[in-house]
Amino acid sequence: MKRYGWLALVLVAAIAGTAKGQEVVFEDSFDGKLGPDWAWLRETEGGWRIAGGALEIRVVPGLAETVKNALVRPAPDRSKGRYAIEVTVSNPTAPIQQYEQAGITWYSGGKPVFKLVKELIDGAIYIIPGKVPLSGNSVRLRLVVSGEDWTAQFRAEGEAEFKTAATGKLPPPGEDQVSLQCYNGPPEAEHWIRFDDFRITRVGQ
Repeated sequence: MKRYGWLALVLVAAIAGTAKGQEVVFEDSFDGKLGPDWAWLRETEGGWRIAGGALEIRVVPGLAETVKNALVRPAPDRSKGRYAIEVTVSNPTAPIQQYEQAGITWYSGGKPVFKLVKELIDGAIYIIPGKVPLSGNSVRLRLVVSGEDWTAQFRAEGEAEFKTAATGKLPPPGEDQVSLQCYNGPPEAEHWIRFDDFRITRVGQ
């Protein structure tokens, strides 16, 4: 599907969400620059860029604890409501490295404790957690948090509804951050990940 068609679906979903009483807390379309209150973990020169109305991060070797060019910001206070964190993720270059991945990571007390990603495992792409097979390139990831509960959802390109991949528990609310990041990239190839239309909304129970 062309980019405008995909954005039209996102716009329709956003309008529908607003009609249901969802409150947008923060959003960033990465149109020319980063929005306020973002910060980088282990930023490297030339490791990220704003291009074509999206944030692009080069996916390089690393793990959750050593990931480079992780973009982080304060997370909403999940002790005071139910929130959804969403972003669209796509791969301009097909992943080739085992466990090459990109998506949303939740930090608690400065440490990564949860991830919602699209990941290459044994030659196929899955949504993790849940290990749900994913077809197509672009996907809308949606992490819903409330208190200690999380729900990992996704909407594949061309689909209108979110599907739930898995549910679980987070550590008690505290020093929380949410991050856009990618890692386990190939050591000898230049791969980039596109992140677009980041949004945090307060949603009903």
